[in-house]
Amino acid sequence: MSHLLRIGIAVLMTAAASVYSAEPAYPNKPIRIIVQFTPGTSTDILARIVAQKMSEDWGQQVVVENRPGAGAVVGTEMGAKAQPDGYTLTMAVSSAFGINPTLYAKLPYDAIKDFAPIANLGLTPQTLVTNPSAPFKTVKEFVAGAKEKPGTINYASLGAGSTSHLTMEMFRSTAGLLLNHVPFKGSADAHTQLIGGQIPVMFDAIPATLPHIKSGRLRGLGIGTLKRSPFAPDLPTIAESGYAGFEAVGWIGIAAPAKTPTAILDKLNAEMVKILNQPDVKERLATLAFTPVGGTRAQFAAYIKAEIAKWGKAVRESGAKAD
Repeated sequence: MSHLLRIGIAVLMTAAASVYSAEPAYPNKPIRIIVQFTPGTSTDILARIVAQKMSEDWGQQVVVENRPGAGAVVGTEMGAKAQPDGYTLTMAVSSAFGINPTLYAKLPYDAIKDFAPIANLGLTPQTLVTNPSAPFKTVKEFVAGAKEKPGTINYASLGAGSTSHLTMEMFRSTAGLLLNHVPFKGSADAHTQLIGGQIPVMFDAIPATLPHIKSGRLRGLGIGTLKRSPFAPDLPTIAESGYAGFEAVGWIGIAAPAKTPTAILDKLNAEMVKILNQPDVKERLATLAFTPVGGTRAQFAAYIKAEIAKWGKAVRESGAKAD
C-alpha cells in the first residue's frame, strides 16, 4: 500500500470518526408519551410519574399527550405509525394491546407487529364500585338486584373495548345478567356520573377508584384479584363472593414503534426499571395502589402475547363486541 493511500485512508477514517462522534446521543430533543385515555385515569397518572422522572434523569422535556377515543384505538394507532426513533412512546395498556386484538374484527394497528415492548410498569386490578345510595351493598346483592329487574341497570365503562368494559362483560356473562353498557371517555367522566347517582355501577382500576372508596363517595363491592389486595384489605374479592376463579387484572406498560433501534429500546428499558426502583416512586405507587412490575423487554413481549390469548378467550366466551 502506497504512502499516499495510507494517508488517504487515515483521513477518511478520521472524518468518519468525527461524524460519528458528532452524532447526538439519545435523547437530544423532547419525547412524547401517548396516553389513550383522558387525564386522571390510571394510565395517565402512571404516564405522568414516568414522564417527570425521565425528564429529571435525562434533562429533556417529556410530554404526556392524551389521545382518547374508540376504546384506546385512536391513541394506539398514532403510536404505531410514529417514527421509530424513540421520541414517541405509547402506553401499552391491557385494553389496547391485550383485549382489542380479539374484541375488534379489524384494527388499524397490530399489537405485536407494530410495537416494540419496553417494560411492564404496573398491574391495576379491576374493582366493582357503586354509588353509596345504590340499593346493593355486596356483589351478591348487586347480582340479585340485576336478576330481579333484567335489562334495567346501566353500567359505566372507560369506553368500548376498555378493560373496564370487558371485565363487566365477563362478570355479566359469568353471573347471567342482562345489563346496559354506557361508555365514557375516561374515569373522571364515569366517576362523576357514578358519584352523582346517574349510573349505579361500574368496574374500574383500583388506582382510580380507591380514593373515592376511602372518601365514601363510592362503595366498593369487590375486586378482581384471587386474593385480597393489600391496598384494600377490607374489599372482598369477586371470587370469594360466589364466583370462584374470577380474575380481572389490567396492566400498564410502555412501548415504542417497531423498528426502533435496539440500543434506544435497551436504554428506555433500563430507565423504566430504574424509575420503578426509586424509593419515592415506590412510595407514590403504593399510595396510588399500583403494583410495579419492571422486568426485561423480552419478558414484557412474552407477557403481552400470553395476555392476548387469555383475554381473547374471555372475549369469545362472554360474547363481548366493540360497540
